[in-house]
Amino acid sequence: MADVKLTGVRKSFGDVHVLKGIDLEIRDGEFMVFVGPSGCGKSTLLRTIAGLEEITAGDLTIGGRRVNDVPPAERGIAMVFQSYALYPHMNLYDNMAFGLQLAKVDTAEIDRSVRHAAKILNIEHLLERKPKDLSGGQRQRVAIGRAIVRKPEVFLFDEPLSNLDSALRVRMRYEFAKLHEDFKTTMVYVTHDQVEAMTLADRIVVLSAGQIEQVGAPLELYEHPTNLFVAGFIGSPGMNVLDATVVEASAASATVQLGGGEQIRALVDASTAKAGDKVKLGVRPEHLRAGVADNALQTEVTFVESLGSITYAYCSNKGATDVLTAAIDGLARIKNGDALQLGVPPEWAYLFDAQGRAFARLSTQEQRRAA
Repeated sequence: MADVKLTGVRKSFGDVHVLKGIDLEIRDGEFMVFVGPSGCGKSTLLRTIAGLEEITAGDLTIGGRRVNDVPPAERGIAMVFQSYALYPHMNLYDNMAFGLQLAKVDTAEIDRSVRHAAKILNIEHLLERKPKDLSGGQRQRVAIGRAIVRKPEVFLFDEPLSNLDSALRVRMRYEFAKLHEDFKTTMVYVTHDQVEAMTLADRIVVLSAGQIEQVGAPLELYEHPTNLFVAGFIGSPGMNVLDATVVEASAASATVQLGGGEQIRALVDASTAKAGDKVKLGVRPEHLRAGVADNALQTEVTFVESLGSITYAYCSNKGATDVLTAAIDGLARIKNGDALQLGVPPEWAYLFDAQGRAFARLSTQEQRRAA
């Protein structure tokens, strides 16, 4: 078993509280991804699991064993860093073998482990080269190979793809997914890139200011965010958020009025709301329907990004303080200054109360009854 459990974990640097009581269970064999804005504590949380940061309070167990005071080398973990951290004077074989040599592993076993890892990562032909002779992707494979040969119970990855170009990042995401599928080992991965999180994770932990905002499967966070922070952080481009006032509210739906006078219906459980309440209406760019008159926003196009298969229209609305983003068909021919009516599907309209808490969206069956 290689589950990881954190109970009331806190980390402070003097008077600065970086982790504020983290309760989290990472299941055996799970691919867990930590995401959040810079300074949210995601890398510090990973480093506490690795033993590179001492926990101020709380308990950490790996495989059921309390490891608060266990040195990193004895925790059964291997960590891959953003910077690769390869020895420049050693060839790839020696870089991957070095940790095993320090542990006085048998020479034949070292050779088998290194060559097996190199085969998995498709770098067998590079073993005699030094890091300076490699591309960024190849160096990252060596860093991963160095972790693989240790046969850890838990792999830890700290923003491992952030130094790579966009095309190589896509390729390496596939490599990580395949690695997890092949090894079925517990993996904990830190990133600021939500595309990596959405494509790799079994579950995502969204962090903000040292606290967990929500934990769930990628589509669960996308479709059912618990608050405005998660709703705004998950999804690219980000969710459009507009100030609104409740007109009608019930357990089956809510109707809100925007600053420009439009009334929008949302299929949410608004039983705790009442007419006159100030709320936030959220709608993702990909859910807006250009040219649809029902439940619509009246906007004017201010900027257009045509990307081939998709076009992003940035629009102004009388009741919105921020520009609205709409993702529409790439064949659409729109230009700056055009009037654009954007329909909001009631089932994809999100509503948040004054504290930023989400009103629960109805299930598909409930939506059919309410439609």
